[in-house]
Amino acid sequence: MSQLFFNPHRIKAERIARNLSQEEVATKLGKKRAWLAKRENGIVNVGVDELTKIASILKIDDLGIFFSKNVPEKQLL
Repeated sequence: MSQLFFNPHRIKAERIARNLSQEEVATKLGKKRAWLAKRENGIVNVGVDELTKIASILKIDDLGIFFSKNVPEKQLL
């Protein structure tokens, strides 16, 4: 049975692909830029509600793109 792992860096990749700054996305969420940066970099876990709102701003319908079957690097140690 394979497990899915959340990839927070995908948020940043999708934001950049849409030519949006952290400031722009954070403002639309009613948050500060640092709030988004911590989530994009995996410093703070992203909640389901937060991910849904971020995806909405990025116009992403399939939340599955934020997950992978690869084992996170820190679990390989």
